[in-house]
Amino acid sequence: MLVGLVLLLGFAPAAYGHGLLDGHLAERLPIWGCAILLAAMWGLYLLGQRKVTPHRGEALWFHTGMIIAALATFGPFDGWAETSTAMHMVQHMLYMVIVAPLWALARPLPQWQAAMQGRGRGLWHPILKAGRYPTAAALLHALAIWGWHAPKPYQLALDNLWWHVTEHICFLFTGWLLWWSCLRASHARVPQALLALLLTLMHTGLLGALLTFSTQTLYHESGELADQQLAGLIMWVPGSLAYMLGLGWIAWRWINRQWRRATERVA
Repeated sequence: MLVGLVLLLGFAPAAYGHGLLDGHLAERLPIWGCAILLAAMWGLYLLGQRKVTPHRGEALWFHTGMIIAALATFGPFDGWAETSTAMHMVQHMLYMVIVAPLWALARPLPQWQAAMQGRGRGLWHPILKAGRYPTAAALLHALAIWGWHAPKPYQLALDNLWWHVTEHICFLFTGWLLWWSCLRASHARVPQALLALLLTLMHTGLLGALLTFSTQTLYHESGELADQQLAGLIMWVPGSLAYMLGLGWIAWRWINRQWRRATERVA
């Protein structure tokens, strides 16, 4: 299903921005790479799903995240993002606060490992170890967010398709690592997970406020100030809401664990 969606969006008219065929093949290589990567992730998951059955709801989280990732990468958002700071921010937020947590909730690694018959453990294990440290993941994600939202890297990503794809990969990977380490945190690391999301909530809110209240445009020489201010509000308000929901979910799980333990001791 996703293979068809990726190809459909990729072959869509040039108005969608980065279609697979609108331009020379050499210029489209990064987009072809993204399409192949998404299709491979989906295909491996479907193969692995036959061997390792996902827990309740995990398959739905994964499929939903993949569809949104395809829409954000190949859909109209990508074309609009080339001329609108607000639409560029929508695209970034789709990656960081929707796709990334959906993939974290989906836990696709068991299915991928099953499909690859145990190969790739050298890649998974370091990632899983890094996921044990929520505050470190939060700092890495913060570097990606602030680095790519600086004026020069931001413009570089718009002007060069390779850097544009690299920017998206940075947001997706560091965002997934953050949400994975927080939403899947062990009981002992819940305080670190709460701190990591709280720090992310604060610094993304700060960046959103800076864009909202800035009196000059930071991106696009001919960009409109109102468009930039809207981008700041998108990061500030919906983004903050996503992190607050994450904080609430982690706290709710922790309280439930504490309640069950207390009940078991009384019984």
